[in-house]
Amino acid sequence: MEQFTYTNIFDTKGIEYLVVIGFLLLLIPFWRWLNKPVQYRAEPAGVARALSAALLRIPRGLFYGPNHTWSHLTASGIARVGMDDLLLHLTGGVEVRFLKAREEQIRKGEPLASVTQDGKQLVIHSPISGKIIESHEAVQGNPEGLLEDPYRSWLYQIEPERWKEETGSYRMGAEAEAWAGDELKRFREFLSSVPLTGVPDEAPVLQAGGELIDQPLKMMDQEVWERFQEKFLGITDR
Repeated sequence: MEQFTYTNIFDTKGIEYLVVIGFLLLLIPFWRWLNKPVQYRAEPAGVARALSAALLRIPRGLFYGPNHTWSHLTASGIARVGMDDLLLHLTGGVEVRFLKAREEQIRKGEPLASVTQDGKQLVIHSPISGKIIESHEAVQGNPEGLLEDPYRSWLYQIEPERWKEETGSYRMGAEAEAWAGDELKRFREFLSSVPLTGVPDEAPVLQAGGELIDQPLKMMDQEVWERFQEKFLGITDR
């Protein structure tokens, strides 16, 4: 009869193996949890998203003008210009109509394009002077594209005449980010200074916590848009 031998795993390295195996068993469900698809919960219908400075996209390397246009000088020496993210977060999706044709000259501050939404209109003024090289036809009839990325959805390509002189006072980088936050405060002051005509009583422009809702101008009528054009966008130097 063979002799039976009892081995205590605590006297060997067996306990170490059990610890490693137990760790691996715990690691498997944790790994699966980390790698499961992310599910985004849609906002409940009727709940407006808050508009804050943290929501705004302000890419570095662009020059932001006081009338909420941006300009960027490409390596070829041609500048692209468009509307900044804050302006589109205030208005919501808009249709673009170009006011300048190829080869035409434009001066800084002259009307460059008009944007409309449900019959309401704003005029976008050029941040630079130069010759029109191309209008970005793909943005016409595409409000969703403008909202999705206002920097890919540029309006014009312009051959600048006085780039350094005309963009020297514009904001970039961290300065532009701080300015965008100040502009949100200025917009709140604007709202408190004008009659909010056309806004239904059940559609407040501020959330319960006092934050602006996203796209607040969308629910307002042309009279408010005209005041916004004059008092908010009409500033040429601050």
